[in-house]
Amino acid sequence: MYRTTAKTSRPRRVVRVVAAIAAGTVLAGVGIAACGSDEPKIAIPEGIPPGVGLPTPPIDINAPGRSADQLGDWAAGLSSDVGIGTTALTAYGYAAAVMAETLPGCGIGWTTLAGIGSVESRHGTYDGSAVDAVGQVSPIIRGIPLDGGPGVAEIPDTDGGTMDGDSVHDRAMGPMQFIPETWLKWGVDANGDGRIDPDNIDDAALTAARYLCARGGDLTTAAGWQQALMAYNLSGDYLALVRDRASAYSVGTRPA
Repeated sequence: MYRTTAKTSRPRRVVRVVAAIAAGTVLAGVGIAACGSDEPKIAIPEGIPPGVGLPTPPIDINAPGRSADQLGDWAAGLSSDVGIGTTALTAYGYAAAVMAETLPGCGIGWTTLAGIGSVESRHGTYDGSAVDAVGQVSPIIRGIPLDGGPGVAEIPDTDGGTMDGDSVHDRAMGPMQFIPETWLKWGVDANGDGRIDPDNIDDAALTAARYLCARGGDLTTAAGWQQALMAYNLSGDYLALVRDRASAYSVGTRPA
């Protein structure tokens, strides 16, 4: 089951993650290995929004413990085809299921969350990190200091360094790369462990879904999806990259 923060402070913005951990330079250039050259290629749909992919089975979003575990069989049947670990996949699927039940007008698909997770952190595996069975990412992933350098937003420290380890400038945190100020506004406990943790992929995925739905409204429309993604990262290149990866996931294959 999940619970949200009780914060009521003004809306925060997510930093341009292209600068934060070089998602547009480090991760965007990496991608995920394509399937073997002797396998038939699957046409990747163009346009926005990307498809929502393989539907998740009905689940109890308030089941005790890690509710996302109900999607284990669904994720296991999809994981190797799309190149995403089963724990990360269940986190994305659970986040989409929660939003479908609690905010059905949003229409966010797990594929969009997976597209973002791929660009931001390779689904929590960037630079040798790994995701354990309860969604915890270790070693933790932190972005570069947001010090206003070339291509980098300038965001002075907002948390005293308690969350991101930097008492001078903010840094983006976790598999979905939130800055501390934004996390304090939108963070949610998605796995029922009583903690609201940016380094847990369950919490991060549902937090991202909540943020995107709030910013974009109806993500089944091109305008809504684009508005949501541009709020997450104000970059057309970033939007296109997430779209491409989400679209590949929507047809059950790995991005090129």
